[in-house]
Amino acid sequence: MTTSSQLAFSIHDGSLDVGGAVLLSGVPSNVTLSSFEFDKSCCDAPPHLLDQATATAAAGRGAFLGFTAPDATDRAPCRLGQLLNRKFLSVFRFKTWWSTMRAGERGRDVQPETQWLLLDAPELGPGGCVFVLPLVQGSFRSAIFPTYGAGDEDDGVVLCAESGSPAVTGSDFRRIAYVHAGTDPYVVMREAYLAARVHLGTFKLIEEKALPPIAERFGWCTWDAFYLTVDPVGVWQGVSEFADAGVPARFIVIDDGWQSVNRDDDPAHADARGLVLGGDQMTARLHRFDECERFRRYREGGSGDNGGDVGLKAFLKDMRQKFPGLDDVYVWQALCGAWGGVRPGATSLDTVIEPARLSPGLAGTMEDLAVDRIVEGGIGLVQPHHAGKLYDAMHSYLSGAGITGVKVDVFNTLEYLCADHGGRVELAKAYYAGLSDSIAANFSGTGIIASMQQCNDFFFLGTRQVSMARAGDDFWFDDPNGDPMGVYWLQGVHMVNCSYNSLWMGQFVRPDWDMFQSDHVCAAFHAASRAVSGSPIYVSDSLGGHDFALLKTLVFPDGTLPLCLHYALPTRDCLFKNPLFDQETVLKMWNLNKFGGVIGAFNCQGAGWDPAERRIRGYAHCYKAISGTVQPSDVEWGQREDTAAMANASEYAVYKHHSGELVLMTRESDPINFALQPSSYEIFTFAPVMLLAGGVKFAPVGVVDMLNCGGTIVDVEGHGDVRVRVKGAGNLVVYSSVRPARSLVDGCDVAFEWGNGGKLEVSVAWKQDKEGVCDVVFCF
Repeated sequence: MTTSSQLAFSIHDGSLDVGGAVLLSGVPSNVTLSSFEFDKSCCDAPPHLLDQATATAAAGRGAFLGFTAPDATDRAPCRLGQLLNRKFLSVFRFKTWWSTMRAGERGRDVQPETQWLLLDAPELGPGGCVFVLPLVQGSFRSAIFPTYGAGDEDDGVVLCAESGSPAVTGSDFRRIAYVHAGTDPYVVMREAYLAARVHLGTFKLIEEKALPPIAERFGWCTWDAFYLTVDPVGVWQGVSEFADAGVPARFIVIDDGWQSVNRDDDPAHADARGLVLGGDQMTARLHRFDECERFRRYREGGSGDNGGDVGLKAFLKDMRQKFPGLDDVYVWQALCGAWGGVRPGATSLDTVIEPARLSPGLAGTMEDLAVDRIVEGGIGLVQPHHAGKLYDAMHSYLSGAGITGVKVDVFNTLEYLCADHGGRVELAKAYYAGLSDSIAANFSGTGIIASMQQCNDFFFLGTRQVSMARAGDDFWFDDPNGDPMGVYWLQGVHMVNCSYNSLWMGQFVRPDWDMFQSDHVCAAFHAASRAVSGSPIYVSDSLGGHDFALLKTLVFPDGTLPLCLHYALPTRDCLFKNPLFDQETVLKMWNLNKFGGVIGAFNCQGAGWDPAERRIRGYAHCYKAISGTVQPSDVEWGQREDTAAMANASEYAVYKHHSGELVLMTRESDPINFALQPSSYEIFTFAPVMLLAGGVKFAPVGVVDMLNCGGTIVDVEGHGDVRVRVKGAGNLVVYSSVRPARSLVDGCDVAFEWGNGGKLEVSVAWKQDKEGVCDVVFCF
């Protein structure tokens, strides 16, 4: 076993090493290491987190990594050393606001704007790894870059500190990054972010915050149905279609298009005309904080002047009367109000049109229409001292109208505007403080989905209040670049982005996997990933464009979800692989249920980032069938205290979703082999086997009509007879080594089927008066 003293970091003879593992060679003399320490008396973290962080510090497995610059500067790139022949996993920004994974084994494989590196370090023992986390220090943030201008043979890695303002300079960056070592990659990352939390004191971890109710509900977003032409009639019809089909939307997101915006050459107080598709609105600015004319025209009761409420308030009042199960209604906004900010002079807020300037680090990212349009028009920036007033003006009005939350987009535009406002960290602090205060005051402290936010600035500075944020870039129903593979290859990219981003974003927020369309050609592929994701599930179906049969495998009849306990993460054997275009790796994701685990396996091969073209493109030769294996140890049982004991089960009943086959495995069994066609999946449900009185072996699998069938098991009690409380309707499958004498559902004898392989099946119905839960008893 590797001891703590063996995991102490050091720099000697030009090498950065830990526990005998040389991580970087050729380390310059100005690169520094310092011990991880924090002032417990000044930290607002809960006592249990302080205790954990104190234990981490005492163990010596982490240290601050940094450097000193020769002169004070606003942007200080420092070569850390050379990375050679060591596998790594990273996440980097491929656009201003979106990030994705990158695996490699040399410095040249590192991409610009890398947010973190996980280095494989088998020298430390099985599962050995080292996490390198760029931090915020003072008014500077940092990211990792490859060496520039040194030729293809140079494998240097650069840590760059930047303020974003020529007026904000520094030379001492000795706590600009953090390194942490261990033998469980998931624990190593968790401990590293805990260290950052108690050190910085600028954010909260997910366990410190409540989740919004939508985290456990099914919803609908209006974007793909209407784009910028959303109106009350369309929203009403959409919600009606879900309700009539028995798949009620418990929340909706009224996306971009509802606001009062116009362009600089439009009349000052009139809504812009002709905004139809995405892109048209990106130079438009808010000219008032209430709804646009299409919503303002709405009258309570749907028509006429009856003296009742008007506008958005009237519409939501009528909606909730018609659809009493509609718990939450969110609306879209940009961080600065609208895409183009706020129109100067239209409100009482101090607003200036600021030119948008891209930070140097974004030079290696992908071209983007939104960025081009924002640069073209600049942003009407409410000055930082009025940021809180901006959000309260918007949100207090919306809350009064019945809106319960906001989806906030375009977070990272602040770095375009920071040069004259103390730099990107200081501007972000002002805006995020105002946003956090407003969410707390107007939306119960939880009513926000953060989007277009996948940069460390946001997570380190903006997540004191935010508890849900997008884990991937947008769901694209087809390829905007016209790739001949069309609708297919981008779907796997979306899945990989979400799963690997969850490794770090899940430390701060519940990852949100974004909407998808249930009638898309790859809808089942997406649905399976959402089923095991632990994310809220919502779709962006067009009117009349639904696959309700598919949705009923995700959503209970009351609009709740058979939700996993954790958030889905790549399995250990995927961490240093490329499931996008290495032609061999299946993306496998693990998650946990109350009485078992689940592995989702997905063939995402066929696309990925091309550094030369600076875009995500199709790799047609990789779009083919691949094979993989799965076994009980793929499930990270120990990542939660309440599931850890399941790792010690002597046997597991494993259910294969597509074939309906139920097999028994032990921890020593050979893995299950499987093959997947392109853009296809399999879900494996693992149920630990219980030993009952009389030697009966039993394992609850779940209602297999649901993709996450293990999430339907509410409770299990058994000694001689077994009582299973289950939510849902359909075919309940359990494993039983012995044929039961009787089966009862809610006290009534019912027929059952039992096969020699131990597969025991019984039908259950939805119990409306018991929130969908029924009691099933097997008598032996």
